[in-house]
Amino acid sequence: MTVRHVPLLVMLLALAGSAPRAGQVDATELARTLQKKYDGIRDFSCDFVHTYEGGVLRKKLSERGRLLVKKPGRMRWEYTSPEQKLFVSDGMKMYSYLPQDKQVIVSSIPAEDQATTPTLFLAGKGNLIRDFTPSLVDVPAGIPAGAQALKLIPKTGQRDYDWLILVVEPGTLAIRGLVTIDAQGGKSTFAFENLRENIGIADKEFAFKIPRGVEVVQSPVRN
Repeated sequence: MTVRHVPLLVMLLALAGSAPRAGQVDATELARTLQKKYDGIRDFSCDFVHTYEGGVLRKKLSERGRLLVKKPGRMRWEYTSPEQKLFVSDGMKMYSYLPQDKQVIVSSIPAEDQATTPTLFLAGKGNLIRDFTPSLVDVPAGIPAGAQALKLIPKTGQRDYDWLILVVEPGTLAIRGLVTIDAQGGKSTFAFENLRENIGIADKEFAFKIPRGVEVVQSPVRN
């Protein structure tokens, strides 16, 4: 995987500090409480820092941008530096626009009972208890201290990843980050800042119009 071509897992798609040990907090209860909280969130916005290291590139890269999410299944990941990129989901399709490549990749969003990534969970698809086996771990490097880290192993084997880590504030359960390892061994860490919930984001933010003169690539459907 390259940072220019972020897979659906990550873009649809981290985390910091020192989490409580398993004996202090029950991971399943934390996952259940987190699911309940996000069931009540209609939309949210935040700034993010995406760090990618290892994998095919064998180096560390860092990018910044803005994230908008609105249920069900709508997301807008807008990378602003050092390179502009845009990933938009309207709930049915994901559009990956890479201006420098003059290319748009179009892929289908999984059905709710097939959505197993935490980013899709944040957009109202999937379920942490139904789809994952949770455990508590130390907060990964790259996220401010004081958060809780929940490792999520999918109950059904996934082609793109073996596990993910979701990091939240202990009191509010506000999302602080997301970490995943891709098939090439590359590590993606998303750190979230300036989170605002239930602000009434307009539907037009998730409408994507394919620019003139770009190549359109239809991503194959995975079974």
